[in-house]
Amino acid sequence: MHQACDYDFVVIGSGFGGSVSALRLTEKGYRVAVLEQGRRWTPADLPKSNWNLARWIWRPGLGLHGFFSMRFFAHVVVLHGNAVGGGSIAYGNTLLVAPDHVWTQGSWAGLNDWAAVMPAHYATAKRILGVTTNRWLAPADLRLRDMARAGGVQATFQPTEVGVFFGKDGDAPGTRYDDPFFGGEGPARTSCVGCGGCLVGCRHGAKNTLDRNYLYLAEKRGAAVLAQTKVVDVRPIDGRDDGAAGYLVTAVAPPAPGRKGTRRFRCRGVVFAASSLGTQELLFRLKERGSLPRISDALGHHVRTNAESLIGVRFPGSKLDLSQGIAIGSSVHIDEHTHIEAVRYPRGSDFMGLLSTVMTLGRPGPTRILTWLATLSRLMVTQPARTLRLLSPLGFARESMIFLCMQTLDAHLTMRWARRWFWPFSKALVTHGKKIPTLIPAANAFAVKAAQATGGIAMTSLPEILLNVPMTAHCMGGAAMAHHRAQGVCDGKSRVFGYRNMYICDGSMLGANLGVNPSLTITALAEHAMSHIPRVEHQSWDAIGEETGP
Repeated sequence: MHQACDYDFVVIGSGFGGSVSALRLTEKGYRVAVLEQGRRWTPADLPKSNWNLARWIWRPGLGLHGFFSMRFFAHVVVLHGNAVGGGSIAYGNTLLVAPDHVWTQGSWAGLNDWAAVMPAHYATAKRILGVTTNRWLAPADLRLRDMARAGGVQATFQPTEVGVFFGKDGDAPGTRYDDPFFGGEGPARTSCVGCGGCLVGCRHGAKNTLDRNYLYLAEKRGAAVLAQTKVVDVRPIDGRDDGAAGYLVTAVAPPAPGRKGTRRFRCRGVVFAASSLGTQELLFRLKERGSLPRISDALGHHVRTNAESLIGVRFPGSKLDLSQGIAIGSSVHIDEHTHIEAVRYPRGSDFMGLLSTVMTLGRPGPTRILTWLATLSRLMVTQPARTLRLLSPLGFARESMIFLCMQTLDAHLTMRWARRWFWPFSKALVTHGKKIPTLIPAANAFAVKAAQATGGIAMTSLPEILLNVPMTAHCMGGAAMAHHRAQGVCDGKSRVFGYRNMYICDGSMLGANLGVNPSLTITALAEHAMSHIPRVEHQSWDAIGEETGP
């Protein structure tokens, strides 16, 4: 049967978990295919600004084939990426170790001695991803330091740990080097120029995206990466409903000469790594249609948003260019639970200004809209020119500091596969249940005080005001690690309950809010999962999710 398969493993998705899986499996002698629905990008292809929606936004139904997606749900707006290299193409480079206490919370608590196990995997992930301390404290970072001082938390101000290549001390920004990370096995690199363009895709080659490390090395070792290839079905073969004989993976791709758009791959094992939303959506489809009926009914439960809020401060008419630097260059902790990072877009990338408005306090809900209108009216009377500038997206990137606020406090929602009231003709991923917190009062208070201390105007997001929902760049959980199938979808080694040789290695496996950007933790957990897979010559093909505990 092994010889009859096209590949030993098919990896669905090429983000942090998928790229780790591809590299480690190829190193162990397996034949690996990575199927990615997004396209492959080069620095020359990336948009110069996020006004180029066709190259920035991912909405194929509208003819937009970029790498950045906004998904609107009843409970939250989720920002995420689609590309070869997954979210690394569009993320803010920030790679932080999760606080120790998160491993004692949520569904993964007690699955392992995480405090003893994870440091080694974090160290490996940091080495391959090229994590270093930000060397470019730009104007927005220095202003955040002033804000921290005004807020009484200056001791917590620190530059971020990031995946950016800064070059050698003394060399000019933009200097080209032969591979500086992997002893000549990796690609040539160019040092950071501080343009602030990380979130729109690095056009200079300084960002340590996965197509320059994990995925690059996996391809060099023989992994096949198939771009613009969307998986639509995964089902066991040869009548073995637990996948013991392998799987048939069906995908759709643009037709090519001599090839139809639908492709099928026989494999022994599958790694789901399509992001939290992508993996949940695919597993819901497969469970309902009967392809993978054994998937746990806990699918979609305990979806977390890192308890996030996106707010900020704008300085209308500012002479200082706040877009310079790297996307996320510094951070502060305003209390033991709340972490705030200063985020920026490159000059001219002002699209997100359309989603921003004046900060409004008060209780979430319909009455907050009235409070917002009153606040806006008062500003229009007292500061008309500045307020009109605040409401205009033009100049947003140069004049604004976005605050990415994250908490370790637990809050979660539920995803379901259901018909939407406005489009009942088909099912889709929808949120369900009690609302999660729309805002973080402590973060809002910090933004207001920081704005007053530095001459700016505090901002919040329009969805937060008008829709009473937060925005998050870090959707996590939904197919989480757990002791048994009643609590989650996979075990502490990322093995799916009920199926053999099936793994989940993306944000959906996370079992608690991290309070920091999750990319490094996803990478480290994928390293942990792959470390338990034997080399191909020792493989028995019988790994299955192990249920433990009560």
